[in-house]
Amino acid sequence: MTDLGTATHENVSVTPEALAHLGEGHIAYVKQIRSEDVPGLFPQAPQIAPGIKLFALHSADGTPIMLTDSREAAVANAWSQELQAVSVH
Repeated sequence: MTDLGTATHENVSVTPEALAHLGEGHIAYVKQIRSEDVPGLFPQAPQIAPGIKLFALHSADGTPIMLTDSREAAVANAWSQELQAVSVH
């Protein structure tokens, strides 16, 4: 019988700064938000009626990129910018 070895995992500490840059320029995330959350994320956006489900596209560091009414449009925008879109719940 052959010994294939044993995989070990060490605890690795990652600084908040390094974590903030993880995926930068490669990953964007899509998050469902409510219209009530728009002013805090997109202060330049016009006033939107309350109770509307929207989707925000954010860069890996959390910077808002775009706001739309469909998840598909957010993903398409990410792809057009050569970003891999992931969903956040």
